[in-house]
Parts: sequence; structure tokens; C-alpha cells
Amino acid sequence: MSGVVTRYLADLAATMGQLPVDSIERLIDLLHQARLEERQVFLLGNGGSAATASHFCCDLAKNTIATGLPSFRAVSLVDNAALMTAWANDTAYDNLFCGQLACLLRPGDVVIGISGSGNSPNVLRAMELARASGATTVGLTGFAGGRLKGLVDLAIVVPSDCMEQIEDLHLVLEHLVVTALRERAHPPS
Repeated sequence: MSGVVTRYLADLAATMGQLPVDSIERLIDLLHQARLEERQVFLLGNGGSAATASHFCCDLAKNTIATGLPSFRAVSLVDNAALMTAWANDTAYDNLFCGQLACLLRPGDVVIGISGSGNSPNVLRAMELARASGATTVGLTGFAGGRLKGLVDLAIVVPSDCMEQIEDLHLVLEHLVVTALRERAHPPS
């Protein structure tokens, strides 16, 4: 059993070392600017990516509060079960996120779609709507990026073919970004 543990951790560490630092820094800058301009930040995904979207929203809204700066206007599109199931049941599952976005999104807002494969139809449809509406789009994905990579303004691709490790590193990215935003608000002395 320890061979599996050792291999998993070694693979995860190797993949972490290949993350696109420049793209991560661009995401931090983009979110900081959205904060200053009081733009909304929408987060969405399915399954494990939904959990990361919810967690990211929570951390942006709570863990970045800073005196003298606007709070993040973060909205998770995965947390309203009644609304999600209404869109899925009354129209189609592919409309789960774009149906919600159509009511809330304004030009200049930021939409972060999280999809390990980069090919989740409801995430893709939401990103298409976001771009058409003048939002800034970000995709967190894995594998080779899937279709999501080509639909967004900024793609951060975890270079792995292991879904569990892609999801692990999406959560690491979320925590890294929130930590950087908090430090930008409160520079260490």
C-alpha cells in the first residue's frame, strides 16, 4: 500500500511544480482589479469542481476582508439546490449555470468555470454566455484543457491526467489565490 501513497504524493508534487505561475499571477491581478471595481465574481463547476467553486466563493467573500478595500462580491452558482434543479428539470442540465448567469451577470464581471476535463457541457455553455455578455472568463481545468481552454480569457491548466490530482491542485490554486489577495490587501511589514 505504501507504494501507492508514495507514488501519488510524488506525482502530485511533480505536477504542482509544473503549474503555470504567470497565469496564476494574472488571475490574482484580475481578481484584485475586480474587487477594486466592485465587480461580481461568479464560480461554478460540477461534482468535486462544484465543491471547489463553493469553497473558493466562501474564501473570497470571508478570508479577504480588508479595511479600506471593498469586499469581494463573490457568488457561487452551485449552492442553491432549488434553483439548480429547477433549471435542470424545467429546461436542461446544460442550462444549469447559464440560466442563473443570465439573470445576474453584468459586463465586466468575472466568471470562473472549474472543470477537471474541460469538457463539461453546462460549464462550457455558461462560459459562452459570459463571454457574449462582456464578462471576463477564467477556466480552471486539467488534462490538455479540453474545450474550456479555448473558450476563456485566462485558462489555468493543471498538467495531469489524474482527475483526483487535478481536483487536489484546483483547491491548492484556490487557497494560493486567496492567500495572495489577502497579502495584497495587508502587505507583510
